Amino acid sequence: MATGSDYDARRGSDADRADQSGLRELAPGLTRSSTAVVDEDPNDASCFELPGADLSGEELAMKVVPKRADEFTCSSCFLVQHRSRLRISSAGRQVCADCV
Repeated sequence: MATGSDYDARRGSDADRADQSGLRELAPGLTRSSTAVVDEDPNDASCFELPGADLSGEELAMKVVPKRADEFTCSSCFLVQHRSRLRISSAGRQVCADCV
């Protein structure tokens, strides 16, 4: 019985076939699970500071404006939006146009 040839298949050299056999030998070792270890110190704030910036004398002052009558709070993203962006979710909650 004659077998068909796939003329569209990529042709590989002997070196490619040798590389694939090496992968098959390593495959059983790849099936075991391993855990990733993250080496981070939560008390190390040096990575969050800007180099050469002294912000110790700075204050963040922001005026808080109460919600207006034509605004609503999205029940999904919790941002205050204008009423023109109001949509009602399938569960009947008020959501913004981005969260629909």
